[in-house]
This record gives sequence, C-alpha cells and structure tokens, in this order.
Amino acid sequence: MAEIFKFEITIKQALPKMNMSQNPYSNFAGFSPDELGFLQYATPDLTENQKKYFYMVYSNKRKNSQDILLFTLLGFICVAGIQRFVLGQVGMGILYLLTGGFCGIGTIVDLINNKSITLEYNKNMAYESYQMAKMSS
Repeated sequence: MAEIFKFEITIKQALPKMNMSQNPYSNFAGFSPDELGFLQYATPDLTENQKKYFYMVYSNKRKNSQDILLFTLLGFICVAGIQRFVLGQVGMGILYLLTGGFCGIGTIVDLINNKSITLEYNKNMAYESYQMAKMSS
C-alpha cells in the first residue's frame, strides 16, 4: 500500500501544474469542443492585450446552446420564434411568429439543430470580436 502511495506522489510531482487562468475559455458556460477549436484557431495572432479584449467582448456576445434550447422549447408554449429573436435573426423570428413556427415544424427543426445554430451565431460573434480586438491596439 505504501508503494502505491509513493507512486501517486511521484506522478503528481512529475506532472506540470496547470494554471487555470491560462485557459480563458473556462469561464464560458456550455462551451463546446467545436467552439474551443474555432477560437484557438482564430486568435493566435492577437497580442496579449488584444486577447484579453477579445475574451471580454466575446464573453458578452456569445450565447449558450442550452439557453437557445430553452427558448426554442418556450416557442411551443407561448411565442414561436423567440430563439430566432435572441440570435438576432429578426426576420426569421417574425416569420416564425406569424406562422406558428412553420406550424411547429420549424421549431422542431430548431430543437434538433440548436447546437449548430448556436455555434454559427457564436462564430459570427467571434469574428466581430476579433475585428474589434484587432482595432483596439
């Protein structure tokens, strides 16, 4: 038993200590691996100050896919298309509102595709945030 304990201590000492402040994405709720990969690919040429500015702006603009899922479910109960309004797609939101979510079919499609719809929105917000960060310095 003492040998196992020694082995665990040796492994813990050999592993580098992770600094959680190095990963600025850890503060985002509902962060998908696709979104993480996209952001890491899109931001390597930013300076440290630009990255901080990017994270600040992006964290305020991005949407969580679970929130979009809840808004879509809310569309079945009261206002069809509320998820489209939240994502800034006002034209589609009005169309959903007037047609009852395309008689419920559009709302069902949005339920199935909520993660991809949210990822698309977040990519657009990342691009806008990137442009703002590039102009900041």
